[in-house]
Amino acid sequence: MLKQFTRYSSTFIHGAKYTPEFKVYAYNANNGPNDKIISFFHDIPVNFNRDTGTVDMIVEIPRYEQGKFEIAKDLPLNPIVQDVKKGDLRFINNIYPFHGYPCNYGAIPQTWEDPSLKVTLENDSYFGDNDPLDVCEIGSTTSISKLGDIKKVKILGCIAMIDDGELDWKIISIDVNDKLASKINDVVDVEIHLPHVLSNLKTWFKNYKLPMGKPENKFAFNGEWRDKSKALSVIEECNERWKSLVAGKSSGKGLPIVANNTLKGTPGYHTISVPSPETQPTPKIAADIPLKASEIFYYKN
Repeated sequence: MLKQFTRYSSTFIHGAKYTPEFKVYAYNANNGPNDKIISFFHDIPVNFNRDTGTVDMIVEIPRYEQGKFEIAKDLPLNPIVQDVKKGDLRFINNIYPFHGYPCNYGAIPQTWEDPSLKVTLENDSYFGDNDPLDVCEIGSTTSISKLGDIKKVKILGCIAMIDDGELDWKIISIDVNDKLASKINDVVDVEIHLPHVLSNLKTWFKNYKLPMGKPENKFAFNGEWRDKSKALSVIEECNERWKSLVAGKSSGKGLPIVANNTLKGTPGYHTISVPSPETQPTPKIAADIPLKASEIFYYKN
């Protein structure tokens, strides 16, 4: 099953949603017969523009959905898959008053938080979480984003979340086509036009692992949102770290697979082939979401 990407590509879906076999690949019909499947992580361009403050984001989890989908850094050509914990497919719990994810959640391609690099924030230092940068699209547009969509977004700010002792930046953005995009240009504008969104997002990020028996997530900078300038600098830094990764200059255990089909001259170029969609079966109907995922949890802020 092929679905048109924004601008130039498609997605290829393998297997049924909410099953272990489910994978969503990036697909470019303009490539040769052996490299139509491309990497969300490495081949989709970041399209970073500091002057306009924009990047491209990959939607991993559309707003209000519960399935915990993410770019698989340990699978060839990095498809989007559902996370698995202790043998079970992972669903994010509903924490009142939220249902699933309170924003369009995804990743900024061609960025990487280096797990071997210690970053100092105020008086503490943290290693990166070994993933692409996370990005939250918080706009008011009612059109529904889909898993695997690519959206051009305007960067507004960021918050430095500390997850299991690792630095996990959350970049805040708005779709450039949102009706409020022309009015919201920095983090200070968000409260004016989207009141309570930032405080609610921070509460959600703080509490979303509590139903799993884990402690609250912490934040650097006393939990303060940083401005657009800081967010753009974080994106630039993580793009440079990604360049080092795909060039084979990064070292350490458990690094992401760097196989790709567009980055000529890199060690991972044309090293892995995924069968063309024409040779794959048609996806099945999505499986049912487990009833236990519908439970609602209540916590004090």
